[in-house]
Amino acid sequence: MPEKTQPAPLRLATFLPFRLSVLSNAVSQRIAELYDREFGLSIWQWRVMAVTADRPGISATEIGQRTQMDKVAVSRAVAGLIEMGYLERRASTDDARRSNLVLTPAGLGIYELIVPLALAEEAQLVSALSDKEQSELARLMGKLAIAASPERDLW
Repeated sequence: MPEKTQPAPLRLATFLPFRLSVLSNAVSQRIAELYDREFGLSIWQWRVMAVTADRPGISATEIGQRTQMDKVAVSRAVAGLIEMGYLERRASTDDARRSNLVLTPAGLGIYELIVPLALAEEAQLVSALSDKEQSELARLMGKLAIAASPERDLW
């Protein structure tokens, strides 16, 4: 009977999915502290606001697809933003089963206050990389996004 070989041990320090998750959480948390402290928004609420600002009239399902957030997180974020008066749900003229989400004037105002703060944090973070490294990182992230989810346009 052949001897079973043991699989190589999983080393989290070198396991790409783990490293990307930890990095993503660290970066998101760094920026989230700004909009939580200043505006009382969660990471999930900010993501919904940002996607809705980019694509007014988007559905909650589409937000989940674009952000890779689960339905419960999207639903809670949407409900919280509606309660805060930053988001509104409008019936779709194309499909009665669908509703479209748009930022209210108050939501758009908050969004416009947060964007410069988020961009400044991003600039400070990427300043650790040269211009060439930033371009290479963007290229590599695009390749990994396609490999991870070839049927979706994540970027």
